[in-house]
Amino acid sequence: MKDIINKFKVTDGKKFSLKDYDTSFSGDYKKEDTDELLAGMIKQLSTLQEALYADSRYAILIIFQAMDAAGKDGAIAHTLSGLNPEGCEVYSFKEPSHEELLHDFMWRSVKALPEFGRIGVHNRSHYENVLVTKVHPELLLKEKLPGVKSVKDIDKKFWKHRYESICAFEKHLTENGTTIIKFFLNVSKEEQKERFLQRIEDPDKNWKFSASDVYEREFWDDYMKAYEKAIQETSTEECPWYVLPADKKWFTRVAISNIILDTLKGLKLDYPVLPKEEKDKLEEAKGRLLKEN
Repeated sequence: MKDIINKFKVTDGKKFSLKDYDTSFSGDYKKEDTDELLAGMIKQLSTLQEALYADSRYAILIIFQAMDAAGKDGAIAHTLSGLNPEGCEVYSFKEPSHEELLHDFMWRSVKALPEFGRIGVHNRSHYENVLVTKVHPELLLKEKLPGVKSVKDIDKKFWKHRYESICAFEKHLTENGTTIIKFFLNVSKEEQKERFLQRIEDPDKNWKFSASDVYEREFWDDYMKAYEKAIQETSTEECPWYVLPADKKWFTRVAISNIILDTLKGLKLDYPVLPKEEKDKLEEAKGRLLKEN
């Protein structure tokens, strides 16, 4: 699947255009093979997670961004189902709280960063501050930023600084041991409509639907422009975006698992080798245990 993974990988934002990415792509893969493929990859991920913890030199930060009903929650549940919960933390970022608004826009993401040896998953992330706020700039007034007294003060220079802050933040993390995997689940407007209707028609899924979802759908084109710009401005070799087709949930999950697995393998994780002094202590402890009745 390496070639297909590279098909979705964006390392040079200047060349990126969202229209070049097919939301329904699934290649030569078949839905009926999904369970077997995922089971095999989940088993490998479990082994690598143990090595990640033992090695304790790296942390993994997985970011999921998408429009509503693109399948973020399901993707997280399915692709990370085999991991040890003690070594994996999932944060879902909602509308900023009063406390969060009293800090800079990166603060709540920094608080939720994974420790070395652990995997952190951010369901939405610091990118909300160049996505939702780009579509609804009036929300920025809640941050009480210096020099921003009205929406008119939010100009191209403001957004340029936000993108630069994000790139600097991610560069700092990658240079200090945190590997970042950024997923944009690229669902079509038509597929989102179908999923919304399913949530309305199925009583067991009603809780997933909010009237505000339809309201935000009216800004679809604005959101697509915001996503495209964010990916253009924040894609690098060290911290690329993966723009994954999301109309077929089963394929999205296979692609996500492959990318996470490929990333972990690339770290070349090692189990710690004990110095001779510690090995001698192990042998001594072994001898004592064997002498017990």
